[in-house]
Amino acid sequence: MQRYPTKQIKIRDVKIGGDAPISVQSMTFSKTKDIQGTLEQINRLYFAGCDIVRCAVLDKEDAAALKEIVKQSPLPVVADIHFNYRLALIVSEYVDAIRINPGNIGSKDRIKAVVQACKQRNLPIRIGVNSGSLEAQFEDKYGRNVEAMIQSALYNTKLLEDLDFTDIKISLKSSDVERTMNGYKELRNKVDYPFHLGVTEAGTTFHATVKSSIALGGLLMLGIGDTMRVSITGELEEEIKVAKAILKDSGRQKEGLNIISCPTCGRLQSNLVKAIKIIEEKTKHIKESLNVSVMGCVVNAIGEAKGADVAIAFGKGNGLIMRRGEVVAKLKEDELVDRFLLEIEDEIKSRG
Repeated sequence: MQRYPTKQIKIRDVKIGGDAPISVQSMTFSKTKDIQGTLEQINRLYFAGCDIVRCAVLDKEDAAALKEIVKQSPLPVVADIHFNYRLALIVSEYVDAIRINPGNIGSKDRIKAVVQACKQRNLPIRIGVNSGSLEAQFEDKYGRNVEAMIQSALYNTKLLEDLDFTDIKISLKSSDVERTMNGYKELRNKVDYPFHLGVTEAGTTFHATVKSSIALGGLLMLGIGDTMRVSITGELEEEIKVAKAILKDSGRQKEGLNIISCPTCGRLQSNLVKAIKIIEEKTKHIKESLNVSVMGCVVNAIGEAKGADVAIAFGKGNGLIMRRGEVVAKLKEDELVDRFLLEIEDEIKSRG
């Protein structure tokens, strides 16, 4: 599965595009002027595995607070700015990147001022196109459809290119899954800049997970995307958890356990639900890539276990532990999970 080749940019120490790993982003929802509250959220994201954080800058108080936040942040900080170019000029002195829509910044002189400030510190600019806030010139001509989003992105990109600025990444977000996917797919062959993927205003955890899995997972499997955010209303760690799962299950990131388990049905002869919960909790710290199988009856258990690095094949009151298709133990049901966990740790150690 090949990724589309793109220009590579850098936000602090995180590379985006080219052959860099696909990074995961999120955004604080605290008021940025609340320095301690914002840093608390950033630290939560950091420990959840986030790579880049974005903070809203609505006024001069936010801009001033961001200076101290950047000093203490373990993550690269992107300033999110709309309309007021002066705020971009202020924060350009200390943030790691800026997210703007050049079309709503104002005159070309204002755009030029922002670009010059970013050039002085080698700051990338993210062009953020959102189907809900398109410039009138494109919405009037095309409506709120894919072509309007693409034309907005191309227009805003050219504004920067005309100022000899190319440290750019682009996002084309919509709350509609199909529109989001089509926008990214159609723009991909028109520019070589890295893409930030996301479904905007995706909703609460359930809906956002479904929408993002379809759109972002689908695009990643087409080789499109260099950085991403799963947008969930009022959640932080869950955004990172879902994003990491999408990366893993789309084949773009090999990290952690790939747990294969059967759906619950009347054939179950074991407490599979309890076993899976214990295994997930006890193995969530593991970074190594392993395929493990936990199957609840004899119908598919042995077949699935043969393809796994480590497996449990439950029977009636007992079961087998297998390593790469070979039986290493036959135990009572209440002994299987503990032995399974030991075999996982041993498998990791054996890989050096």
